Amino acid sequence: MSKVLIIGAGGVGRVVTHKAAQLSSVFSHIMLASRTKSRCDDIAREVSELQGKSIETAALDADDPKNTVELIRRFRPDILINVALPYQDLAIMDACLETGVPYLDTANYEPPDLAKFEYKWQWAYRERYEKAGLMAVLGSGFDPGVTNVWAAYAQKKLFDEIDTIDILDCNAGNHGHKFATNFNPEINIREITQRGKYWERADQNGPGQAEEAWGSGRYKSIEPMTIRWDFDFPEVGVKSAYLLYHEELESLAQNIRGLRRIRFWMTFGESYLKHLDVLQNVGMTRIDPIEFQGQKIVPIQFLKALLPDPASLAKNYTGKTCIGDLVTGKKDGKEKRVFIYNVCDHAECYKEVRSQAISYTTGVPAVVGAAMMVTGKWSGAGVFNIEQLDPEPFLDLLGKHGLPWQVIDVAPGLTIPS
Repeated sequence: MSKVLIIGAGGVGRVVTHKAAQLSSVFSHIMLASRTKSRCDDIAREVSELQGKSIETAALDADDPKNTVELIRRFRPDILINVALPYQDLAIMDACLETGVPYLDTANYEPPDLAKFEYKWQWAYRERYEKAGLMAVLGSGFDPGVTNVWAAYAQKKLFDEIDTIDILDCNAGNHGHKFATNFNPEINIREITQRGKYWERADQNGPGQAEEAWGSGRYKSIEPMTIRWDFDFPEVGVKSAYLLYHEELESLAQNIRGLRRIRFWMTFGESYLKHLDVLQNVGMTRIDPIEFQGQKIVPIQFLKALLPDPASLAKNYTGKTCIGDLVTGKKDGKEKRVFIYNVCDHAECYKEVRSQAISYTTGVPAVVGAAMMVTGKWSGAGVFNIEQLDPEPFLDLLGKHGLPWQVIDVAPGLTIPS
């Protein structure tokens, strides 16, 4: 029995709170904190109604570690789950260090004024967490998160040698709006408008411009949305996926032995891409401040205020998501290809926790990862990416707690883009 402090009351925070309440044998006491306490209180009422459990709530400005330290000392949690904005990761990690509380998040730190998705800022905490005898787990969402754990599972159980990994993320749902993002618009749009990037071993020669060296290989970059793969997703069908950069490539390129190439793909419809193109062309996706009527505003933050709140999409969302790892390599000297995946239904998520599937697939793994830590199935001192930990107990609980997963063989005839 343990106490968990959840920071962040957006769509993912809602799911994390509901799912932690469902695991009452692990999490006996729950506190949800956010800058806007009324959002926490709304979620608390839902949890009481749907899960039959009372939780505590608190107002918290997590930008200042002192505020988080004060709340931690008052509530005295056994673990902190951070699902606040990525800009706040370092401040919250500082608070956990000062108070000796284990830390878990779902997304890497990003500087507010730089669209840069790297783990280096959080990896810089390794020595401090080691000296404190404290554990921090990074990226326990879905991607990053479950996709990393599947890669570790493939390495441990399915393959003798892994050659390539392609992570494919498909949302085939319909929220009924002309244009909306499924999670924080500011983070989402920054992520998909940067140059596409993938990692390959130094002896490979894939398309794109050579970028910085990393481990035994290097990154290659391309213009956004210029490499497309029409992939047949289980239960969803053929959808157009585009090569993007995603932060899990950075850690997996280091932690999966013998890897030749790793890439990330995400699906988008034509309407979404047209809207995004117009917004970029008129400057609405800019992250630098501009002068407007005597005050400075950041265009992408203004756009965020105009777009639907991602949490509001859940009620009328239909359709499914399908996210998976397509892994190639060898087993017992023979070529092998598998697709490890999950399918999640938007409407079913709403029935269970008043959420859409994007938030659900991120929130469930955060609770599962936290359960691994407080029950001792994962332990250690330092800062860990999730694939560095034992995948089997995590995947066992993941399937039981709302995200069942499958492994299927991939036909040799499937064409994988070079």
